[in-house]
Amino acid sequence: MRDDGPIWYPFTQMQLAPEPVQIVSGKGALLFTADGNTIIDAVSSWWTNIHGHAHPYIRQKVHEQFGQLEHVIFAGFTHAPAMHLASRVTAMCGSDYTKMFFSDNGSTAVEVALKMALQYHQNLGAKKHRIIALEGSYHGDTFGSMSVSARGAFTAAFHDKLFDVTYITPPLPGNEDICMQELEAALSEGDVAAFIYEPLIMGAGGMLMYTGMALDTMIYTAKQHGVLCIADEVMTGFYRTGKFLAGHYANHQPDIICLSKGITGGSMALGVTICTQAIFMAFYSEDKMKALYHGHSYTANPLACAAANASVDLCLQPGFDHALTTIASRHQHFTAALQVYSHSDIPVVKNIRQCGTVLAMDFVTSNDTGYFNSIRDMLYHFFMKRGVLLRPLGNTIYIMPPYCITNEALDEVYNAILDALALLAEGKTLQ
Repeated sequence: MRDDGPIWYPFTQMQLAPEPVQIVSGKGALLFTADGNTIIDAVSSWWTNIHGHAHPYIRQKVHEQFGQLEHVIFAGFTHAPAMHLASRVTAMCGSDYTKMFFSDNGSTAVEVALKMALQYHQNLGAKKHRIIALEGSYHGDTFGSMSVSARGAFTAAFHDKLFDVTYITPPLPGNEDICMQELEAALSEGDVAAFIYEPLIMGAGGMLMYTGMALDTMIYTAKQHGVLCIADEVMTGFYRTGKFLAGHYANHQPDIICLSKGITGGSMALGVTICTQAIFMAFYSEDKMKALYHGHSYTANPLACAAANASVDLCLQPGFDHALTTIASRHQHFTAALQVYSHSDIPVVKNIRQCGTVLAMDFVTSNDTGYFNSIRDMLYHFFMKRGVLLRPLGNTIYIMPPYCITNEALDEVYNAILDALALLAEGKTLQ
């Protein structure tokens, strides 16, 4: 990319990257470029968009809110959009959840959760300070959220600034026993404040998936030791897995839930951290030093809250569940076509997995270098030339579309993947 503009793009080595594609508009699952091309947004624009781009109902509600109140300080003041959203979303999480703390994005939602958990024990006079996390996890890019994420290329420059975390093997199929052994060992020390995890799907780590039963066992075990459980539902929340929360596939529930991405339907930034009454009561005191001293300038922005309320309205509309089940069913049928390339003499795809509306697979390569696998860029450009936005995680391809995607658009996504596999199976180069 030529260094002739003022923008520094995220997750990008600017000297090596091609020129970015300029998007001028969007509608439903489609993006329209400045040069007249159409792109299918098969990854929901970094997992945020659930109802489609430029949704008219969300636009209407944000417009109405802008005419009333665009923003107000949220310390000492409140407003109806925030109160309405908090009461609705806490109820959707479950009857145990009574409080919502607003922030700006997924990283800050996690940051707040970590502060809540650590200060909870401090306020109660307990000497618990250690955090347990899953190996290969990703929870954000602020310092706290980086600390509980996997150590790797994204965190390498800051390793000596991150706090220590105890990592355990994720309960991926076949690793459940090892996971529980390591979790029990870590909990036996007696100084663990919290256990943080991505429920069912470990997103940036490669769309790694595990079962609701494994999740349930981890939560139950942690709670038996008086450890707070933090569910990072930033990606999985708002029906990505088929249920409102991925955690709803388990019987035992966390103490704290982090939400962002889909909360506004993908229309603007908003993060929330939801907790039980027991967590809140540890801060509810005549002692000012026991307050949670955290906030952001745009905390509970009324426009974002209006967008989120509109998104919740859409989730409650008749037919919404049908869109989820249709995508999940079509993914399931597509896996049958993928099996041809998985079970051949020289397989080119492996580890095909699905959870709700998310389908993932690993392209077989000779050099498994994770996120920086050399096939990543070839796949990305191959799909973009076919008008499909699929952003590989190394050699992992995943489909996570807006729920409004049409059958025709989903077929185009499937066919682009099959075309890539066919070329690789024939020993040809992706072009």
